[in-house]
Amino acid sequence: MPRILLTYPADERPVRYGAALEDLRGLGEVVLNPHARTMTGAEIAAAASGCVAIVADRNTPFGADTIARLADCTALVRAAMDVRNIDIPAASAAGILVTRAGPGFREAVVELLLGQMVDLARGLSDGVIAYRAGRVPERRPGVQLAGRTASILGYGNLGRRMAEVLGFLGMRVLVHDPHVDAIAPPARAVGRAEALAEGDFVICLALHSAETDQSMNRDAFRRMKRSAFFLNPSRGRVVDEAALAEALRDGTIAGAALDVGSDPDDVPPVALGRLANVVAAPHIGGMVPEALASQARDTVEQVADILAGRMPRFALNPESARRLTGRPRTP
Repeated sequence: MPRILLTYPADERPVRYGAALEDLRGLGEVVLNPHARTMTGAEIAAAASGCVAIVADRNTPFGADTIARLADCTALVRAAMDVRNIDIPAASAAGILVTRAGPGFREAVVELLLGQMVDLARGLSDGVIAYRAGRVPERRPGVQLAGRTASILGYGNLGRRMAEVLGFLGMRVLVHDPHVDAIAPPARAVGRAEALAEGDFVICLALHSAETDQSMNRDAFRRMKRSAFFLNPSRGRVVDEAALAEALRDGTIAGAALDVGSDPDDVPPVALGRLANVVAAPHIGGMVPEALASQARDTVEQVADILAGRMPRFALNPESARRLTGRPRTP
């Protein structure tokens, strides 16, 4: 019977992997992380002995040293789209396939973004805070979403869906993504400068890379309207957080909504979240049962393919997966 290692810490496993564990057990013997913490490299190597596949959580590091110890592993399967914890070049050099789950979080993140947009536009959190303190809040005019401009930076799975939803709500939708040629109506492709200058809501959905690292900086915020709101559900390191704090404090922009930050656990920093014109959430965009279950199911399907010798969906380095395909390494 094939062996499969599931690395989620014991306390996180019921929430983040849930019922998919029984489906995974239907494919082979599942080895579990017995600790309420991430495993060390030595612990991973010991637990992975004889395991064909490893289903990895986001916090367990698979650096080059750990990967070098995975003598029996054919594939590393991430139960999400974020694969920052896996050294893909090292895995490729070892002939190990790396896969990730699909965008099962998309609808959940869109819903969170809509809620944050409405909160920024209508000051709902301010009202809630006042009422809970025993005061009737001041009634102030808000901002209607319909008729306003939403600028989306990044046109991947989430950006495309967000554009559809905001267009349906009657917003003018601008998209900037230098890596995408075709932008579907109702959105319109624009340059970065126009996206920043025209957006009443600037939504950062860009992947983090060397190109985008801290690309939302002081200059970017100064190009935005003083009445504009900035939203970031993508990656904290896309934003210069000191520049964002400055822009929020001095009125360069009107407010921000965050679900991510540069903290290792991806949560927004308290220094930003405590500002009166910020709506912050602790990286909960995909934290709903439907999204978590979708991504966990993806890993079960991928492990089934791997055990059958098939290349799974969402494979990231199929050309290097020699342990799965049996191809010799090219000199």
